[in-house]
Amino acid sequence: MLSCRRSLLSQTIKRKTKNKPKNKTKVKTHKKVSRTRDYIPKNMHLEDNEEEVGFNLKSSAPSRSHGVQPLGNLYFNPGAINSRNIGLGTLQILSDELVLEILGLLEGTQLGVLATVSKSFYVFTSHEPLWRNLVLDNLKGRFFYNRSWKVTYISTFHPSFDVSRSARSSGLRVRDFYSDYLFQSWLCANLEMKPEWLERDNIIRKRGISVDDFLTNFEEPNKPVLLEGCMDNWDALGKWDRDYLVNLCGDALFAVGPVKMRLDDYFSYADQVKEERPLYLFDPKFAEKIPTLGSEYDVPVYFREDLFSVLGNRRPDYRWIIIGPAGSGSSFHIDPNSTSAWNAVIRGSKKWILFPPDVVPPGVHPSPDGAEVACPVSIIEWFMNFYDATKDWKKRPIECICKAGEVIFVPNGWWHLVINLEESVAITQNYVSRRNLLNVLDFLKKPNASKLVSGTTDRINLYENFKNAIEASFPGTIDGLRLKAKQKKMSFWDSVTDSKVGAFKFSF
Repeated sequence: MLSCRRSLLSQTIKRKTKNKPKNKTKVKTHKKVSRTRDYIPKNMHLEDNEEEVGFNLKSSAPSRSHGVQPLGNLYFNPGAINSRNIGLGTLQILSDELVLEILGLLEGTQLGVLATVSKSFYVFTSHEPLWRNLVLDNLKGRFFYNRSWKVTYISTFHPSFDVSRSARSSGLRVRDFYSDYLFQSWLCANLEMKPEWLERDNIIRKRGISVDDFLTNFEEPNKPVLLEGCMDNWDALGKWDRDYLVNLCGDALFAVGPVKMRLDDYFSYADQVKEERPLYLFDPKFAEKIPTLGSEYDVPVYFREDLFSVLGNRRPDYRWIIIGPAGSGSSFHIDPNSTSAWNAVIRGSKKWILFPPDVVPPGVHPSPDGAEVACPVSIIEWFMNFYDATKDWKKRPIECICKAGEVIFVPNGWWHLVINLEESVAITQNYVSRRNLLNVLDFLKKPNASKLVSGTTDRINLYENFKNAIEASFPGTIDGLRLKAKQKKMSFWDSVTDSKVGAFKFSF
């Protein structure tokens, strides 16, 4: 609506370049709404040559895909007609998301044919996530990423086709095409993290504390802490660079999102990718595949009690090697099976944001049973739309940047988001200690445990198997912990009684 013009908030997008004048563009937002499954994105307005402070584009950011502009620009262009609608014909009534959902049902050849129907269909059928899904679904990781997902698909399935011609045509610009959804996908893929998103650091940092201090001050009260110096003796800290890992791992396949890839192929992808949600290498079987990797790090002394170990090979997945380029990461989630976790950065750095169990992060919508979580499409989008709101909250999130050589403790039940600020390599493990044992058992016993439990093929029997194994290995531990928890919950008035008369004894 044209009446919205006065409420638009102006910000600036600047592209960082080396030894070149900065190309500055202005973004105006209508309202902040997250792209969940039913996403209605921001209305934005771009103008060139503005001099205001705002977002920075990455120096490697490509031009806007096919000249797509945010819908806000249409309001500032009197007389313009959205070519999106003209090219879609009777389908223009559909939302951009629904159009893409329908196109996602097509194969690559069908998308190619449809791209010739109109300029509008050309833009929609060039949407990179469509081709990403085709590559991942059809090739299952057996591909070599080549500049873009579309080019990767074409060069793999149609090797006789001149992909250099496709690369030249990718610069085709369509006049007066306005789409918030398509524009924001490009924007989130190419924005740098704003300085104010990185400056808040309110986590407690400790170096050289005793195990008792850790248990008393952090594990017992369920508080995050960043630990320094506890991985100084790791071989991994000095060895695990790209060359070492590629040579060591050879042809071993690692879990990368929904597929498995060789490490050198993944690094090649990471060097080229320019997308909103980069694939993340997150492998739970790395130590079994490459035993040397498992031998070149040690569990920090604070986390060595891990009661899930009583299950031996039947235990749920609990340790992962994590590798990803800048911009990759994990959106808000709670760690599986009500476990606590530690995460050690070996290369690079990570921005962490954590909310306590009783505070659901803004823009995050868990289902009533906790089995599913709806949240923004990408991490950058969450920062754009929701981060500023947390500054005024009474229960503000705990934040930090965890650098190489540092370990963060993530207590059970805490929501957390992590984004790599540069290419990063890390190790993380989830564990169960005596302090958290009852929480884990209660979680595994929930009526919908078959939906909630993860990391194992035997979700139904995990509770009984774990409980029986604990009672066999540590007789009386569960009963003792339940008695202690019951006593801790008793009020002062319940605990102070007169043994002779059976009534309360008041003493001050």
